[in-house]
Amino acid sequence: MGSLSKQEQVEWEKAEYANVNWDELGFALTKTDYMYVMNFTEEEQKFFNGTLTRFGNIEMCPSSGILNYGQGLFEGLKAYRKEDEGILLFRPQENALRMKMGADRMCMPSPTVDQFMDAVKKTVLANKRWVPPYGRGSLYVRPLLMATGRNLGVKPSSDYTFLVYASPVGNYHKGDLNLMVEDNVHRAIPGGTGGIKAVTNYSPVYKPLTEAKAKGFSDLLFLDALTGSNIEEGSACNIFILKGNVISTPTTHGTILPGITRKSIMEIASDFGYQVEERAIPIKEVFDAEEVFCTGTAMVVKSVASITYQGKRIGYKLGAETLAQKLHATLTGIQTGLIEDKLGWTMLID
Repeated sequence: MGSLSKQEQVEWEKAEYANVNWDELGFALTKTDYMYVMNFTEEEQKFFNGTLTRFGNIEMCPSSGILNYGQGLFEGLKAYRKEDEGILLFRPQENALRMKMGADRMCMPSPTVDQFMDAVKKTVLANKRWVPPYGRGSLYVRPLLMATGRNLGVKPSSDYTFLVYASPVGNYHKGDLNLMVEDNVHRAIPGGTGGIKAVTNYSPVYKPLTEAKAKGFSDLLFLDALTGSNIEEGSACNIFILKGNVISTPTTHGTILPGITRKSIMEIASDFGYQVEERAIPIKEVFDAEEVFCTGTAMVVKSVASITYQGKRIGYKLGAETLAQKLHATLTGIQTGLIEDKLGWTMLID
């Protein structure tokens, strides 16, 4: 197991549960035991010798590409504990492929799918005692791909680091969502990096997001930069609207992240008998929706209670009978092994 001693390996293999109040988990970092690190060097021209090491701070040159120019990507996926104590990963291959796509856009090398999967599995198993008991949370796994070579000029780095760490988490948002439409700041532009998980996509929206939360809103709903009239996504989630038997979600077109939860929900909804559309959705059309919900790895599926646009607030259907709740129950049932996985989405690793 990489840099682990035999004694350390025995320790984590025997461990049952960490000393955590699982019922108080939010979405914040809880330091776990191990992280996985693998490097790409100019000399080797490949990622090699990945190792597990104790979770902790890392050291890098002040002129590294990630610090100076934001050349970096991240992913997010979850490990769930089943009723029988087995541990499942949800669609990890999709995360590996999305990182490869993002790396190509950011002019970075990426781990192979097998290297990515191996790193994720080893990280989860090394932190097995931090995977919450069945039904009380999940282990959030965060792979990072960073330019760590010395680089004063504006150019791709020569060296890169792939790192995977994990943290037990509960709910990303507690309760239903109240969104405010942001019509001054745009999350992404055509031809930009909105369709990948570049580290530079997120902090530019902190200012309007902080201001919105100070007013009591859960999140922002961004509009497209080209026309300013079509909805795109939240700060870290995709959005869907329901009208009759039709579920609609904005087409990604390179400005919206192709969410893995989004993709899964579209398939489940189609199996439920709904017509699922990917298309441009004018903000005015959202006001006529019967139901609105958001999806993402962190939040899974969340109902939207209201959307406020230019001072006008519109409320939406909530409760146990909503489609959002049914989709949430089905998806989490598959993720935790409660519902048979007929689509081959989950991977049993323990």
